[in-house]
Amino acid sequence: MSRMLKVGHVAPTLEDVARVAGVSRATVSRVVNGGELVAEKTSETVNRVIAQLGYHPNRAARALVTRRTGAIAVIVPEADERVFTDPFFPQAYHGALQAFTDSDVQVVLAMAQPGDNASRMVRYLESGHVDGAIIVSHHGPGLARALARTNQPVVFVGDPETPGLSYVDVDQETAARTATEYLLARGARRLAMITGPMDMAAARQRARGYELAMGAAGLDSSLRAGGDFSTNGGAQAAERLLAQGRDFDGLFVANDLMAVGAIRVLTEAGRRVPDDIRVVGFDNSIAALQTNPGLTTMTNPASDLARMAAEMLIGLLAGQRPDSPVILSSELVVRGSA
Repeated sequence: MSRMLKVGHVAPTLEDVARVAGVSRATVSRVVNGGELVAEKTSETVNRVIAQLGYHPNRAARALVTRRTGAIAVIVPEADERVFTDPFFPQAYHGALQAFTDSDVQVVLAMAQPGDNASRMVRYLESGHVDGAIIVSHHGPGLARALARTNQPVVFVGDPETPGLSYVDVDQETAARTATEYLLARGARRLAMITGPMDMAAARQRARGYELAMGAAGLDSSLRAGGDFSTNGGAQAAERLLAQGRDFDGLFVANDLMAVGAIRVLTEAGRRVPDDIRVVGFDNSIAALQTNPGLTTMTNPASDLARMAAEMLIGLLAGQRPDSPVILSSELVVRGSA
């Protein structure tokens, strides 16, 4: 055993065993309490470390944790309004539920405001209310970095920008490049973009894909406005684009909800879609069917992403190290807007 612990006269703790064995505290607890979701090799390693350190579980504490909580959390660090209006989130929650269809595991939804201190979510996960979590739509790497220091079993939907953490995602950059190239192939030459919030990796990657496609075509990619992935945010961004007075005949919008708002503003300003301005969105959500004409968009399979994240979490809870990242491709869905 390469990682040993000097305990002196202090009785070793569950955390000591976890650190020396190189697993999470939750995994050690499951081994101590006879849990079934632990790989045989991992269980052998933990038991060997227990013997080496002379660890003896607290019997009273053990009585409280003999049964796992039987619950995992889908944590969404977003404002309530966005969670309940953006089709991505109910689809993601449904995907997580699918992974546990044949079990009695409860999947709970936990929301936190984007600006909340990461320590609040870390405390929640360490409180013992859930066995692990799927993190969806995080802003910046702060939460991921805090979780990486805890060894809590978590999987992200979207790049956590933190080495060592498991995640699933779509190839955001390639998808955005495909969307932009489609606008160019349809004859648009003066393009604009409405980006998502740039503290999110997905928004930056989509903006990067747009820039690469425009650069490859020798075109200016500077006409853009920032949005917040909401319908109102897309409308306000479109108003700012029009206010710049620079004519554009193509618009790539970083998600469908913002595209809905943008198309409304363009129409009210007398710009016909697609005759005057061709528009492509991102997500292929139900919102893409609510525009007139229907919205051409890139797929972003929220349900599949969350289901795969849940399956990866099951592996973590069993003491395994799942292959990560898992990156899905995105496909163009052509409708009338482009």
